[in-house]
Amino acid sequence: MNDKLYVGRPNIGSREAFLARVNDIYDRRWLSNDGPYVLEFEATMSRLLGVKHCVAMCNATVGLEIAIRALGLTGEVILPSFTFIATAHALQWQQITPVFCDIDPLTHNIDPSKVEALITPRTTAILGVHLWGRACNVEALQKIADRHGLKLLFDAAHAFACSDNGRMIGGFGDAEVFSFHATKFINTLEGGIVSTNNDDLALRLRQMKNFGFTGYDQVESIGTNGKMNEVSAAMGLTNLESLDEFIAINRAHYHRYRERLADLPGLTVMPYDETWKCNFQYIVVDLDSEIAGISRDELVRRLHEQGVIARRYFFPGCHRMEPYLTLNPEAGGNLPETEKLVQRLFCLPTGSGVSVADLERVCDLIRGLVK
Repeated sequence: MNDKLYVGRPNIGSREAFLARVNDIYDRRWLSNDGPYVLEFEATMSRLLGVKHCVAMCNATVGLEIAIRALGLTGEVILPSFTFIATAHALQWQQITPVFCDIDPLTHNIDPSKVEALITPRTTAILGVHLWGRACNVEALQKIADRHGLKLLFDAAHAFACSDNGRMIGGFGDAEVFSFHATKFINTLEGGIVSTNNDDLALRLRQMKNFGFTGYDQVESIGTNGKMNEVSAAMGLTNLESLDEFIAINRAHYHRYRERLADLPGLTVMPYDETWKCNFQYIVVDLDSEIAGISRDELVRRLHEQGVIARRYFFPGCHRMEPYLTLNPEAGGNLPETEKLVQRLFCLPTGSGVSVADLERVCDLIRGLVK
């Protein structure tokens, strides 16, 4: 048994319920191609998110790529650099230029006040990221998109089961893309969905994820293989049965971290607004090294030595990774808040794989390192 504590260690629901579904799949011999569990998973997701359509995908990166293609995006798309590299790669993979926008230092999401200055005649969309499950300023971004005739797409990989102003994340913009990778608090082993209220877009998504088929032996557009398989859907349905339990564990861990680390100088555990629904998936820590007496990187290194695999997020920023660093080596000059944040933030282990005793050990280690 690996006794290290990792950020993103999988939450796993009932073994018995999952294996019962797997046995059913085995008996049916229906493994892929919109089987009954995939259809049930899509319907359940649509109900939970309050949207008309959820299209299951083999993973969220492919979901992003298909959504980008289905929306007809070309030229340039504006997005934050402070995100996982897949957000940018999904654009560049299709010869669309990612244009990096700075973030709001308080929310860590794309700053709408910085977006319009980046719009050019080649801009076709804004791609926001609901970081840490906290919604972007959706209303401001939608107004900008409407004013300039742009599409609005959201990477909601962190934001399943979260809401904003009483609305579940999933129905904003033209479409939203969720991840159910093993490290997410609800997983399908590997998978994702694209959610939308647009009937025509949903139809294009379904065709594109299945090679462009519109009927038996009938292909009417370009497509790829983006389908979710039955075992992944079975895992997703099983884990959804433990949704409330996983959120309760995350919430309890979040409050305990906040309590135990509250008095440490220079260290702040990022707060969640509990007015709205939240999954509490990430324990995000902002460290001011001058006040804390230790750098973020040194603190993370010392935690790793003790088997606590804390993670820097999203270091060093997409704009400092390839191919974007070579394509635009001066991008960091326009991203001052991003440049600051990538040097300060890290995440701590949480979830059902972390016990109360584990959490207390992590806090004791940090308290011993921060002066």
